Amino acid sequence: MLAKGFELSGNLFISRKAHLILPTHRLLDMASEQAKGDTKIGSTLKGIGPTYRDKIGREGLRVGDILAGFEEKYASRTESHKHMLRDFYHFDYEEILEACEKEWFEGIEVVKTFPLIDSEHYLNEMLHQGKSVLAEGAQGTMLDVDFGSYPFVTSSSTICAGACTGLGLSPGKIGKVLGIFKAYCTRVGSGPFPTELKDDTGEAIRKAGNEFGSTTGRPRRCGWLDLVALKYAIMLNGVTEMIMMKADVLDRFDVLKVCVGYEINGEVSEIFPFEIDDQVNPVYVDLPGWNTSLTAVRNVAEFPPELKSYIRFIEDETGIPVTIASVGPNRDQTIIL
Repeated sequence: MLAKGFELSGNLFISRKAHLILPTHRLLDMASEQAKGDTKIGSTLKGIGPTYRDKIGREGLRVGDILAGFEEKYASRTESHKHMLRDFYHFDYEEILEACEKEWFEGIEVVKTFPLIDSEHYLNEMLHQGKSVLAEGAQGTMLDVDFGSYPFVTSSSTICAGACTGLGLSPGKIGKVLGIFKAYCTRVGSGPFPTELKDDTGEAIRKAGNEFGSTTGRPRRCGWLDLVALKYAIMLNGVTEMIMMKADVLDRFDVLKVCVGYEINGEVSEIFPFEIDDQVNPVYVDLPGWNTSLTAVRNVAEFPPELKSYIRFIEDETGIPVTIASVGPNRDQTIIL
C-alpha cells in the first residue's frame, strides 16, 4: 500500500481477539457449498461461515494465538478440518491446501509486523478522550444472521448492534446511525427478492450500476426500491439519517416503481414477514423518472424536480431524512443535501 501513498505500519491496528480464517476453513466452505448443489446459498467461499462455526464451538484460533505456540495450535485445529474434508465431504484437498498454506503463513508473518492490541480498551479510551469512532458495516441488513432473509444470510450480525459486540462498545456509546442504501435494490447469490427484475430493465440497471459482486464477481440481481425492507432495516438499526447512492443509475427511465407493501394471500401488509416466498407480491406506486443524466450535477439546486420528488417520497414514507445523495462514483458527485 505504500506504493499508493499509504503507510499502514503505524496506522493499522489489529485486535488480538479477532478470529483467524484458516486455509482449511476456506476448503470447508468450498466443500459445503459444492455439496449443497442447487440449494447453495451463494457463499463468497472465503471461509467465513466455517470460521464462525469454530468460534461458536469454542475451537477457533485468534490473532493473539500467533504470538506463542501457534504451530501446535494450528496443527491440532486443522486436523479435525482435514477429517471432515476427507471423510464427510469426500473432498480432495491436499494439493489445494499445500498452495493455500504457503501463502497463508506468509500472511501471518505480515500480520505480526502490525500492532496487535486489545481493541476494546483502545476504542473505549479514544471515546473517553473525546475522539470520534466511525464503524462501517460490511454487509446489508437483510444478510443479518438473526433478522435477515434466513437461511440466505451471512454468519454474523450485520445490523448496528453488531458494532457493539464486534468492537466491545456499549450501546450507549452509539451516536448517529447512517443508513446507506441504493436508489434501487440489489442482491448477490440466492435468496428472496420480491422486487427483482428479470427483464431488460433489470439488465439495464445492472449494466449502468456495474452491479457485479465485489468479492465473487457474480452479476448482482437488480430490482426496484423496496420500502418494506428499507423501513425494516431502519427499525432494526435505529437509523437517524440516510444516504442514497447511485441515483444516476436510474437516469434512463421515464417511470420509476417503488414497492410500498407486500400482497400476501390477498392482503396488503407493510410489515416485513417471517419468510418471503412465491406468495409475496410487491405492491408498487409509480413515480416520474428524471430521464436525464445526473453525472454533471454538483449541488442540490441542480437536481431535477423528479429526483427531488423521489427523495421526498422516500423521506415521507420512512420518516427519516436523506442527507446525502450520490450521482456518480467520484467524491465530487456525492452531494450533501
